[in-house]
Amino acid sequence: MDFTTSIPALTGAARGLGRHLVDELLDRGAPKVYALARNTSKVRADARVTPVAFDLTDAESIGAAADRCGDATLLINNASTAAFAGPLDADPAGVRREMAINYHGTYATIRAFVPALGRSADAHLVNVLSLLSLASTPPMTGYSASKAAAHSLTQALRPILAVRGINVHGVYPAGIDTDMLAGVDVPKAPPAEVAARILDGLAAGEEDIFPDAAAQAMSNVWWSNPKAVERALAGAAPA
Repeated sequence: MDFTTSIPALTGAARGLGRHLVDELLDRGAPKVYALARNTSKVRADARVTPVAFDLTDAESIGAAADRCGDATLLINNASTAAFAGPLDADPAGVRREMAINYHGTYATIRAFVPALGRSADAHLVNVLSLLSLASTPPMTGYSASKAAAHSLTQALRPILAVRGINVHGVYPAGIDTDMLAGVDVPKAPPAEVAARILDGLAAGEEDIFPDAAAQAMSNVWWSNPKAVERALAGAAPA
């Protein structure tokens, strides 16, 4: 993939990993980046960056963003939300919100952007998922379930969109040092490094991208022993 001829549209572009992805895309020569965010005032100020108001819970906002980004050739679904609660004590409304944003909103965004992507000779769809797409951790039950649903959607889309010339990529990071995990005592990768590794994976044509050391180590186990990953993420045994 050649970023110098790519026109990316990136959700969640104002903060966290998304902000670093904007920086990395520009550093690699993207001529224009559509930065989709709820608060566009926090998007990086750069002549090559076009801020676009965007809300994953608002169908009209999603449709308007897709219309605004009609020449996009790369869609990176990065925006998400997380709550920290177990399966029996989670607020049901909170779990519904996680599903609404991380799965339903992402799904609606993909459907809205597919017509634009389908007009490109080199189109790519990237879903930033999580290691928790592959196995759940009890303290993040709703987040794990929503990312697992998005992982399943990614797999379902891959053969369908291949017919339209759209390449589909799943990204499976472990912990990233952003606001989402602030105060949580787990290993965290620097977001700038994760952003760089995601784009390295895209450039190399990887379908499944594990963009940090912890994710890569766990992926090696997952391919051969998924049950070991389940136990490790549940805290029952090391992987």
